Amino acid sequence: MIGREKERKELDKLYQSNKAEMVAVYGRRRVGKTFLIDEVFEGKISFRHAGLSPLDEEANGLLRAQLDHFYNSLKIHGMESDERPANWLDAFYMLEKLLQDLDDGSRQVVFLDELPWLDTPRSGFIRAFEGFWNTWGCHRKNLMVIICGSANSWMKNELINNHGGLYGRVTHEIKLSPFTLAECEEFYKSNNIPFSRYDIVQSYMIFGGIPYYMNYMNEEISFAQNVDAVFFAKDAPLKTEFDRLFESVFKRPESIKSIVELLYTRNMGYTRKTIAEKLKISDGGHLTKDLNALISSDFVIKYTPFGLSKKEEYYKLIDPFCLFYLHFIKNQATTSKRFWQQNSSLSEVVSWRGYAFENVCFNHIEQIKAALGISGVISSESAWTKKADDEEGLQIDLLIHRKDNVVNMCEIKFYSDDYTVSKDYYRTILRRIEMLQSKLPQKTAVYSTLITTYGLKRNEYSGAFVKTITFDDLFNA
Repeated sequence: MIGREKERKELDKLYQSNKAEMVAVYGRRRVGKTFLIDEVFEGKISFRHAGLSPLDEEANGLLRAQLDHFYNSLKIHGMESDERPANWLDAFYMLEKLLQDLDDGSRQVVFLDELPWLDTPRSGFIRAFEGFWNTWGCHRKNLMVIICGSANSWMKNELINNHGGLYGRVTHEIKLSPFTLAECEEFYKSNNIPFSRYDIVQSYMIFGGIPYYMNYMNEEISFAQNVDAVFFAKDAPLKTEFDRLFESVFKRPESIKSIVELLYTRNMGYTRKTIAEKLKISDGGHLTKDLNALISSDFVIKYTPFGLSKKEEYYKLIDPFCLFYLHFIKNQATTSKRFWQQNSSLSEVVSWRGYAFENVCFNHIEQIKAALGISGVISSESAWTKKADDEEGLQIDLLIHRKDNVVNMCEIKFYSDDYTVSKDYYRTILRRIEMLQSKLPQKTAVYSTLITTYGLKRNEYSGAFVKTITFDDLFNA
């Protein structure tokens, strides 16, 4: 198993405890939640059940289908009753009886996967689950209930932050994040896939460290051939993943997708007010829920660009898979099945790599800070774009604004060789430092920092940068 050391230790500790545990495990779809539980609790699960995807059943028949499926899981695990549950209260009563019959005093692990799918409209699922836990489960010292879900907003609102009968009942929560670059490298090595770090970074630009997507990589072909096989070939396995991703997780998938597609159009994102205006929707409760759902699922971040007030928060799309899909797949019906192999040096692809590498860096801030020797320093991070008005316009890829009165002004360059600073670019860097310095308190120092692939070629202008970080630094654990 790759990575997940912290999560495995936490789960093992909870398994060894001498009290009832309700553990919530959540994270973006395809991130590896089920795999984690299967690996940690192999041979230890007393009962397991996974909800049916709402995509595969008509709404009016979904409750009955979910109950029948739950009944089948009970039968598989040894229940002898032939009477099917009429509702969720009946279903959880049957689960209680089954666990009592199986109880030999040892730890009992109940694994309920994709729990949000079970909560169909007007099904009474939450009330029944609440009754199961509060009346029976929490009093069983040898019971451990593990709940998984990809609908992060549901997991947080209905379970973890529940204000009703389940308030405070979750004893531990684990949010599973995508792999880092270091974990991606370990994953590929363990699967005998000979990708260079240059290829692994590009893989992250596309898949974002999601193990399920990375599993499609074939060790017998090149990276470019792999990209074509999973996205551009006839019947490519990930060609329709974008729609399924949102339809299987969010209750308002079309509304959610419209926000994602809008945020894709601008690298720094948009304010909430602008999102409402551009989509011609109300700036009300539905928009709040949709934006929070996207943030909870790690598709979007909310941040305040440098120099703006807290009231001017921006929403930025950061999910690499969505960014890649919207750039190269959506609305491109005539794309060649060998598109990536034929166009890897196309200006559009080269330009995309530049923006995508910025996103990789934003997802590896901890590694960047470690390379700068400031891991323990509190900081905030953002891009800065200033429109030209009475002053010259400028764009800074990444600002690390530190509590020790230093700002690292980071230029991010994805390049196939050592980066060379030209005379014109040297002057540009000096102007940017001067303009940034004018916006900061006098006691604040600005350190120009280059984040690039292989390094900086030394010449008379390379002194423009105080510090250089390569993607080898990004691979540090």
